[in-house]
Amino acid sequence: MLRQHPWKIWRNRSTRQWLWFIDLVGSIAMLMVACGNLKPWSFNASQVSGAIGDHAPNLVDPAQSWDFMPAVDTFSDDALLDLRYLNESVAGETGFIRQSVTGQDFVTGNGSAIRFWPVNTTIWKDSAAAMADQARFLAKRGVNLVRWHGQIPSLQEHASLQAIDETARDQLWQMVAAMKAEGIYTVISPYFAAFLPLQPQWPVPRDSDNMMGLLFFDATLQDAYRAWWRALLEPVNPYTGLALKDDPAVALLQLQNEDSLLFWTLQGLRGEDLNLLTNQYGDWLKGKYGALEKALAAWNNSRFDGDDPTQGQLVLANIFELTQPVSDPGKARRLADQTEFLTLTMTRFNADMVSFLREEVGTQSLINANNWKTADTLRLNDAERYSYTPAEVMAVNRYYGGIHTGEHNGWAIVDGDRFTDESVLFHPDQLPTNLKQVTGHPMLITESSWVPPLSYQSEGPFVVSLYQSLNGVDGVFWFSLGQPQWQQPESANGYLPSLGKWNADTPELLGNFPAAALMYRKGYIQSGEVVVQEHRRLEDIWQRQPPSIAESATFDPNRDTEVQSSQSQRDTPVHPLAFLVGPVEVSYDSDPAQSQAMNLTPYIDLRGKTITSVTQEITWDYGRGLCWLNSPKAQGVTGFLQAAGSLDLADIAVISGNHYATVVAVSMDDQPLAISGQILVQVGTTARPTGWGQTAVQWQDDDGNNHSGYEVTNYGAAPWQVANADVSLTLRNSAITQAMALDMNGISQGEIALQPQSGAVTFTMPANTKYVVLTAS
Repeated sequence: MLRQHPWKIWRNRSTRQWLWFIDLVGSIAMLMVACGNLKPWSFNASQVSGAIGDHAPNLVDPAQSWDFMPAVDTFSDDALLDLRYLNESVAGETGFIRQSVTGQDFVTGNGSAIRFWPVNTTIWKDSAAAMADQARFLAKRGVNLVRWHGQIPSLQEHASLQAIDETARDQLWQMVAAMKAEGIYTVISPYFAAFLPLQPQWPVPRDSDNMMGLLFFDATLQDAYRAWWRALLEPVNPYTGLALKDDPAVALLQLQNEDSLLFWTLQGLRGEDLNLLTNQYGDWLKGKYGALEKALAAWNNSRFDGDDPTQGQLVLANIFELTQPVSDPGKARRLADQTEFLTLTMTRFNADMVSFLREEVGTQSLINANNWKTADTLRLNDAERYSYTPAEVMAVNRYYGGIHTGEHNGWAIVDGDRFTDESVLFHPDQLPTNLKQVTGHPMLITESSWVPPLSYQSEGPFVVSLYQSLNGVDGVFWFSLGQPQWQQPESANGYLPSLGKWNADTPELLGNFPAAALMYRKGYIQSGEVVVQEHRRLEDIWQRQPPSIAESATFDPNRDTEVQSSQSQRDTPVHPLAFLVGPVEVSYDSDPAQSQAMNLTPYIDLRGKTITSVTQEITWDYGRGLCWLNSPKAQGVTGFLQAAGSLDLADIAVISGNHYATVVAVSMDDQPLAISGQILVQVGTTARPTGWGQTAVQWQDDDGNNHSGYEVTNYGAAPWQVANADVSLTLRNSAITQAMALDMNGISQGEIALQPQSGAVTFTMPANTKYVVLTAS
């Protein structure tokens, strides 16, 4: 219960912003009036559905598009666009990546700040030549960090649980060497329980159908896990001459991918596997209360079916119970104990493995514990993140996409599939970078994308660059790149008549990297001051008390049974659009009375449906489906440009006939656009496979929810068709005298006409061009 206390006003003399905080007593940190007169969750994305362009039939008209068939990039010195210079000569040339003084950011071995524009890649399955080719290709487009996401246990017949896949290790070794040579660091993610094929000769799992959850508490699996890490990190990589544990090009080790005892997969534990965890729970309760009977007494004799304290067993409640409010005090205490036990079991495992890797193996690479979610974003996410704190780096996997239904919807697009197609620009609450970051830890999104069959993709790299700059998210790994250069439309698995779904090496994702990566890595967009600083007691977390602000729930078609709602955000006191104003942070095991929230009223205009960043450089108009950047060295806009008319920023003006497009101008010489002598102008539109067909439909899902969207009538074929650019840009810079259109490899395709004006120049983007470089004489 929150006891009433007067609000205090504190003047931050350095920032000149009013911050409000409340002296809190009780179990929940409430910041009810932190948003001025805003009501909690008064923004409703459905209110803007049907706005400008929300249901365009097919954004790529074959008659007004161009074949995306770029020449193979041979990395000519003649390229006018090549960002390889942003990377070190070799990754790790000054030592291992470390945390900054505040702990929130990354620095190189010599202490210089470094920002990562990262990707997931599966090129390690290809040849050494392909790896080298991709490394140079990615470096040219701004990438300086890749993630190797594989499985290291051996799957050979009769191989022991402790044996590793030596072929996979050799592939990893080769990839580290190839990427290192182009100044690209590597993240190693060697274990994914959900997708690990079980082997009959393994002693685990005992009775469960998969390995989910076991690593946190099964000593047999943990022993094997340690052996895998030793075999991976200790031998010398023959391609570099360094063991991975000694190679500063290895930026980060991930203990595992997407597993949690606080997710629905807890219910998959069966028989002896479940008994093992339950017995550990009993031992933990004895340690806390002295005996199981005393635990029951502390719970007011709250019981579940299967409890048998005389046999040393009190069962774990179904995970669903942890997602619900509880009025019975005894049951509440029992569920709090279970939440604490499960969280501390994960925390202890993470701490033990960090200690093992540091002290026994001797690695200096930074470590991330996990990157998953929970059964309830509102009530359990802080417990999950707390369990990661023994490691230096926080992480999560978050995608943006719509509903996609079909037999193979987890990995492929086939005729007959149905999908919704809405730009994130109408749903700012769903932006993947809207994260509550743990104070003192860098935060990564280790998997993300604007997931097909979504057509609104060109906005992705642009808004990610903007908001990770503003909020301090330290890297968004695009998922995934599997070709040495571009991925053309093809079967998802090589034989099913289909289109691959998890591809980011495509025209409107990878194709829009250069400007986005350049302005992010060069720091052209201001970082914001913290707008919400939450402090949480552990007891409140165990009680699953709602936080002051929560992230939106996410949907993964491979793991979730239904689309999550945003109810988690509606139930919090601080408005969820605070994430678009500036950084939101949380400290655990801390005094809630220290919680602070900026008055958000000047930045969130619910009537006008706009959000302005605390830096004043970024504006998101979710009523019209627009987002624009107005900083000295980078300016641009994404969204439904045709309907918006002329868009006038500080130094550029954009007029577009495209229903939807992304236009950005970025200084290439570190000077403000108004005086820069070299500027990249980049335009993104939309892309579909040749022959793509869709028709508008309405349908009802298995839960009775009605949806409006599209049905795929033809998933298409290679090559990509890219919607023509219809963009006129005026730059208020009188020094600019030349405009060169570039191909997809940054090679000049000839000069385009500039129209001089008083103190400015105007040009029209060629229809089949993504990049133009403007220069002064």
